[in-house]
Amino acid sequence: MPLSDTAVRNAKAKEKPYKLADEKGMYLLANKAGKYWRFDYRFEGKRKTLALGVYPDVNLKEARDKRDNVRRQIAQGIDPGAQKKATKAAESETFEAIAREWFAKFAPNWAKNHSEKIIRRLERDIFPWLGKRPIREITAPDLLTVLRRIEGRALETAHRALQNCGQIFRYAIATGRADRDISADLKGALPPAKLGHFAAVTDPKKIGALLRAIDAFEGTFPVKCALKLAPLVFVRPGELRTAEWEHIDLDRAEWCYTVTKTNTPHIVPLSAQAVEILKELHPLTGHGRYAFPSVRTLNGDKPMSDMALLAALRRMGFEKDEMSVHGFRALARTVLDEVLGFRPDIIEHQLAHTVRDPNGRAYNRTKHLEERRRMMQAWADYLDGLKRGADVIPLRRPA
Repeated sequence: MPLSDTAVRNAKAKEKPYKLADEKGMYLLANKAGKYWRFDYRFEGKRKTLALGVYPDVNLKEARDKRDNVRRQIAQGIDPGAQKKATKAAESETFEAIAREWFAKFAPNWAKNHSEKIIRRLERDIFPWLGKRPIREITAPDLLTVLRRIEGRALETAHRALQNCGQIFRYAIATGRADRDISADLKGALPPAKLGHFAAVTDPKKIGALLRAIDAFEGTFPVKCALKLAPLVFVRPGELRTAEWEHIDLDRAEWCYTVTKTNTPHIVPLSAQAVEILKELHPLTGHGRYAFPSVRTLNGDKPMSDMALLAALRRMGFEKDEMSVHGFRALARTVLDEVLGFRPDIIEHQLAHTVRDPNGRAYNRTKHLEERRRMMQAWADYLDGLKRGADVIPLRRPA
């Protein structure tokens, strides 16, 4: 007897799987995990089974419709199981499928805002035109046509989209689903992007004025402390606002964290001035996870907004073409080298840039730690002098 809706609905899970037969090779397989539609058929003398869906997502009528479609394929000499596998394989080789697989694999190693920008760029500017196409069929002119649409709106975004597509094509090559990176053929096809630098104050007199303005800032205490710490540690803005107390050792005067951009461990030696700022802040925010928590979370389980420090600079009167939060890095990089005469490789280490030895190996996080510790204290003392308006004599550049 064919199954009824009532029989399917009332089928109960048992200790062992069991079948409820319908007709024409279809049956309901019930087990502890759920109820599954199956269809047994023979093709070229071999007995095979095909899944038709899960009840109740697929009801009895829908399962029978699927079964009848499969029977028509068999009558035409098509193996429905092989056809289903081929369709699934084709779907897994579309540009969007491979792009999302690439994103899922690497996004956990990126900063949240960086990964959000990438997936939003792909979903808005690439997937609507190339997403459903097999990646092997996409040509350089196809990709250029899509990039031209972006170029008309934002040239820099078009360059970033090209870079992301190249990463996806190379991932497809590595996983055996593409033969070559067609994005390489587009070198020079887009006009050069006029990439700007982060605004930064580098004149010693202006640096002193900036530091005095920070000391006079009347915003919330965590924001003020973050602003005071920013020039002393010159880390990336996202790393500063997400600093966690468990990574800060005030006794050792060290802040150890993982660099968001490279997913590598890093040590920031803390000057006496930086330690003093953090000690003053700790009674207020030390009960929570973040040193600089969001004002909206009293328990400190969310970090400060990425706009908080930038907004504070604007409130103090520093325009976007004059100073940015990221500009504290450029400030330190320029003055430590050109004024205080510290070795560029020591500065690059402290900026958490990738620095390699003569054999091409990246230095580890403890490399030059003592030299960096001395540099960070000398830098803090130099900034104190500028803030007081004193005439600071630069160190003699090492020979």
